[in-house]
Amino acid sequence: MSKTILVTGPDLHPNAARYVRDHGYETVHTPPYADSAVIKEYIDKTGAVGIVSRMGRIDASVLADAGSLKVISKHGVGVDNIDLQAAADRGIPVLVATGANAVSVAEHAISLLMTCVKRILPLDTSLREGRWEKPGFKGREIAGATLGLMGMGAIARATGKIAAAGLDMKIIGYDPYASDEAFAAIGASRCDSFEELLAGSDFLSLHCPLTDQTRGLLNAEAFSKMRDGAFVINTARGGLIDETALLDAVRSGKLAGAGLDSFAVEPPAADHPFWDEPRIVVTPHIGGVTAEANARVGVDAVSGIIGYLAGEQLPPQRIINRALLDSARATLSKVED
Repeated sequence: MSKTILVTGPDLHPNAARYVRDHGYETVHTPPYADSAVIKEYIDKTGAVGIVSRMGRIDASVLADAGSLKVISKHGVGVDNIDLQAAADRGIPVLVATGANAVSVAEHAISLLMTCVKRILPLDTSLREGRWEKPGFKGREIAGATLGLMGMGAIARATGKIAAAGLDMKIIGYDPYASDEAFAAIGASRCDSFEELLAGSDFLSLHCPLTDQTRGLLNAEAFSKMRDGAFVINTARGGLIDETALLDAVRSGKLAGAGLDSFAVEPPAADHPFWDEPRIVVTPHIGGVTAEANARVGVDAVSGIIGYLAGEQLPPQRIINRALLDSARATLSKVED
């Protein structure tokens, strides 16, 4: 069996690279944001048994005839760039590094929130341009405001914990799949519907996966149900938001602003309309890119691959396509019968 693990993107954290070497494997890296054909080419020429997915799409064309490939491990938790069904059809589990970057992303979500509401960037710009805009300035206090969490996974809970304990915010959340214990752990009130979450949030922070059901979740209709002057924070996936509708909501004054770490298309175009709107604060999908998170996520990603190949039993929550795998195996069993 090959001892090659393909990494789609830049080098791994040194701790992760050391883990790979210590267990007798080697890594090969694709260029950043390589397209599917390039990733497929790398699999074919290296005989990779595992993929650490960082940048670029792993779709059905990548997985077709990839006989050597046994397992895919996401460098993080967002798997919208991986065709989970195609992987399951070929018996390939897709692993995620659950919770490994939660603190870093949560800190970034709070940073975006603070930067937006305190108007840090436009005030910094105006002062550097020689304007002293203290006369007439009206700020906004965060303490006592309501933070709404869409999703109640590890990152959402970490964000809510910081907001409640550090900023004295009230926390509400919506996640039909989360347990009551997940809400109780951070003192969050559970909303019965997405509409209730929208109506109750002064700040809405997105922490749900991008699926066919959640794509464009925040659209013009959703914005119309939010409080006047609310803010949107997104450290999840850009496709959750209808970007045109968001821009309209900010320019109309319905929303006071937004803090975004992800975009519908990444990297976004050089002429993206967000660049001309100072009330939208943007960062290049780096919420989880800290030295600490990279170390944890990198080690989790490669240890999952190596553990799986060694026959170790992985925690069920780490296998994101486990239901699809079970279904594919059941279908195959019926065909063989």
